[in-house]
Amino acid sequence: MSLILQIETATASCSVALANEGKLLAVKEINARNVHAEVITLFIDELVRQAGTNYNSLDAVAVSCGPGSYTGLRIGVSTAKGLCFALDKPLIAVDTLEAMAAGVMEGKIFEPVAGRLFCPMIDARRMEVFTAIFNRDGQKIKPTAAEIIDENSFAGLLKNHEILFFGDGAEKCKIVLDIHPNVRFLPGFVNSAAYLTKSAFEKFRDKNFEDVAYFEPYYLKEFVAGKKAV
Repeated sequence: MSLILQIETATASCSVALANEGKLLAVKEINARNVHAEVITLFIDELVRQAGTNYNSLDAVAVSCGPGSYTGLRIGVSTAKGLCFALDKPLIAVDTLEAMAAGVMEGKIFEPVAGRLFCPMIDARRMEVFTAIFNRDGQKIKPTAAEIIDENSFAGLLKNHEILFFGDGAEKCKIVLDIHPNVRFLPGFVNSAAYLTKSAFEKFRDKNFEDVAYFEPYYLKEFVAGKKAV
């Protein structure tokens, strides 16, 4: 058995899921900014009760570890670590962009195309995004980075590959990237804790756990506080 609680708060989506043996059992989520702290523990409690189980029956807690929203990541990781400490359960960290790519590929929204690449994007203010590029096998072929997008972004790869862009960062980049014939966009993509399932199960099977005491989210960039309006 591998009953895993999965937590996703790295993006606007506040999402929790339960999976067993790599199969999704249930998910509860809302796609809205600045609500994560209010609803995350309520969602987890409701999901556990809905599934007819209890906290002690969990085998591990998996959390989307970034990159993404600084505040969202802190809330998700703090919640996951708290549960692991209280229940004496292992902690699993899943790369947020990797999970997003897995969600699109496993959903088979687009028919397989030879050479197609997948580019999840998370909004990081103005024309900057957190992004990486994956091939059809889920391998990361362009490392995670914070990139300012312009009409020349990804030009080298776009010469020979069709790239599918998705995520809340992709929406704002459409105006500058949509001019290339090899660019494709997936509208309306919403991130979900359900997308952690495959990676979380593989890490549980391999006992690839984090040190609960010292684990920190992958922020990628330092937090910059916004100025309050006068």
